[in-house]
Amino acid sequence: MRLAELSERSGVSTATIKYYLREGLLPPGRQVNRTTSEYDEEHLRRLRLVRAMIQVGRLPVTTVREVLGHVDDDSLGRTMRLGAALWALPQVPEPDAEDEYVRAAQLEADDLLGTLGWANARLLTSLSPAYRSLVVSVAALRRLGYEWDAELLVSYARLMHRAASLDLDFVEKRESEAERVETAVLGAILVEPMLQALHRLAQEEESARRYGFE
Repeated sequence: MRLAELSERSGVSTATIKYYLREGLLPPGRQVNRTTSEYDEEHLRRLRLVRAMIQVGRLPVTTVREVLGHVDDDSLGRTMRLGAALWALPQVPEPDAEDEYVRAAQLEADDLLGTLGWANARLLTSLSPAYRSLVVSVAALRRLGYEWDAELLVSYARLMHRAASLDLDFVEKRESEAERVETAVLGAILVEPMLQALHRLAQEEESARRYGFE
């Protein structure tokens, strides 16, 4: 398809598509002549991904370029390719290692992973933004005096493991490795807010069941 058709099918203006091409967010089309290129379904799929990352995820172009660089890096195995792409998304700041609540939260997070038998997750704790986010959240709860016991954390973690299994079942339906990683990235941007919304709706439903509307 030519640029005009790519624009029409994607709903993205030709000027914006040209900008994405200049910034390396889209691969070049097949050169037909000096002024004309052709594009295919891969370009359309990638364009939709870029738009979701920028418009819905509110990611800057530099971050999108970094994430897509990992998506396209076929020198990495699937786990590291997926991890690198997701880790390039905005994350919580590095926690203060000298903070007593942070130190306690790290011990608690390590105990949690041990209890769950998540040996692979434990290997990645020094790299994983998700591990840092867990530590920061647990530390904040403890600092504010909210005592979520280990048993409750384990229960939540097991629910999330089931969700992760469903995520990867869906990802594995994609045909190419790049599509699988793209789908996982979209999941982080689009599905996580959906899961948060479902969690809150479930809280509203359960609250009404238990306490009514008075």
